[in-house]
Amino acid sequence: MTNKTFNLGGDLHVNRLGFGAMRLAMGTFDGPSRPPETGIAVLRRAVELGVNHIDTAAFYGRGGVLANALIRTALAPYRDSLVIATKVGPLREPGGRPTGDARPDQLRGLVEADLLALGLDRLDLVYLRTGGMTGPDEASIADRFAALAELRHEGLIRHLGVSNVNADQLAEARAIAPVAAVQNRHTDDLALLAECEAAGIAYVPFFTLGGGISPLETERLGKVAERLDATVQQVALAALLARSPNTLAIPGTGDLGHLEENIAAGDLSLGEEDLADLRS
Repeated sequence: MTNKTFNLGGDLHVNRLGFGAMRLAMGTFDGPSRPPETGIAVLRRAVELGVNHIDTAAFYGRGGVLANALIRTALAPYRDSLVIATKVGPLREPGGRPTGDARPDQLRGLVEADLLALGLDRLDLVYLRTGGMTGPDEASIADRFAALAELRHEGLIRHLGVSNVNADQLAEARAIAPVAAVQNRHTDDLALLAECEAAGIAYVPFFTLGGGISPLETERLGKVAERLDATVQQVALAALLARSPNTLAIPGTGDLGHLEENIAAGDLSLGEEDLADLRS
């Protein structure tokens, strides 16, 4: 992979292959919690392997095992080069699932809770996460994003992002304050991706092990994986990063073996034949 790094927000130099913290505490939202010591080991190994961009959220947790607490235990005091991104917007129900959208006046409390849980004085990147567990809704995000922009003005947040948004919502946000990153589910919204490229905005797909390709189309991924002596998951990550120099990958895992496999994808180079096979 060429262009292994990206300048997030113009001043945060991050490796394009980062780490998503959702699976540290649990395999799925319905599954049991994982042992905290496993998550701590995964985080420390990720940083040893060169990860300096960790994506998290307060609602990443199961029972008493919470991703933000694991991050603080494993990595604080933090390296100066480490960038921690978090998301606010959804409220956490008693069972741990994110549900509903916080009102503008509730966002300060969510940001302050993240600062406390992570042991930080300022958050590097905070996304306004909108909508439900599906795609973007059509609701205005202006009032909510403006509330976060005020917290940025106060110094609690360094950079702002938006998550699960459409083009109109991104435009609303950009009219209020600079947007450093967009975190959406898919990379197939080429118009939105092109807008991010033109504006120097990072595009950070979640559920990254699709690489912009439907999970059902593993035959194409498998063909390239066999040629390169790689795994399907590694090719999927490499394909995602090849989509644009602005795409950042945040694959998540709670398993040390899977972590090593994912990070190795950063050294996987896709040639023209490989890219043609993935597009066909």
